[in-house]
Amino acid sequence: MPAVTPPDILVLPRLPTPIPSAEVRKVRRLTTAPRGYEGEGFPVRRAFAGVSHSELDPFLHLDQMGEVDYAPGEPRGTAWHPHRGFETVTYMIDGTMDHRDSHGGGGRISDGDTQWMTAGGGILHIETPPEKLVMSGGLFHGMQLWVNLPRTKKMSAPRYQDIRGKASKLLATPDGGGLLRVIAGEIAGHRGPGSTQTPITLAHVTLQPGARLDLPWRRDHNALIYAMSGKGSTGADRRPLRSGQLATFWTGDTLRAEASGPRPLELFVMGGRPIGEPVAMHGPFVMTTRAELATAWEDWKKGRLGVVPAKRISGGAPRRKR
Repeated sequence: MPAVTPPDILVLPRLPTPIPSAEVRKVRRLTTAPRGYEGEGFPVRRAFAGVSHSELDPFLHLDQMGEVDYAPGEPRGTAWHPHRGFETVTYMIDGTMDHRDSHGGGGRISDGDTQWMTAGGGILHIETPPEKLVMSGGLFHGMQLWVNLPRTKKMSAPRYQDIRGKASKLLATPDGGGLLRVIAGEIAGHRGPGSTQTPITLAHVTLQPGARLDLPWRRDHNALIYAMSGKGSTGADRRPLRSGQLATFWTGDTLRAEASGPRPLELFVMGGRPIGEPVAMHGPFVMTTRAELATAWEDWKKGRLGVVPAKRISGGAPRRKR
């Protein structure tokens, strides 16, 4: 799992040792993500399946894309499709993906990069593997998270952030057995590069076998941990956790996870201040009322969400726009 890994983890800033009075959050729910297919047929695990919105807010949807080792000719992406009312955050761990949208944003992400698209009032976009990957095949693994926007920002102007993996803030656990890559938000005073519309935190954590993570966490923020690979335990009650499982938590000051087994435990850690508004969600649109959803579908059918650009990505690194 390449992502971003420094040559010497021991030189990184360390998380603070938790104070004795800090309350470790207990696991509220533990679920196993079902398998499915997205776009033109690439495999995913639906990490939030069966979990109530109250436990996820401000998040909406999470797919683990892969992990799959494609044969030549097998890599697939999506067709052009619309979005309104939320953000898509795509974090690439292995492999490469191209993005284009009708607002002029676009880029190529690979090992440890993130593309953050704010759909706002409406956008069309497409996600595809580059031609080289289609021809050669290869490993493909990533995460895509949907982040809700509050009602006051649902019709905001679309925006695209191209976040290079090397820009992530890197931290270590006190014993040096865990590596944190902070993509957005703040952990123990260290801020990631992603710009967010509401207060949220995203991080990719790698725990070596036997290592423990005690992550300081705001009490007014939701907290979710998804295991991308490996096995271990999480929460004050040390609930067993393995690849493809999601843990949600009750309130507290600290998120805890421990790795066991022969392989590292790879975690996607998410949290944020709940928006607390109604959610009307259908297909590619997320609004606050059914009437707004109907308007979104009508606007898409009438071409008001954008026009597919005529120019295609060709050779070399695609243009990027922030």
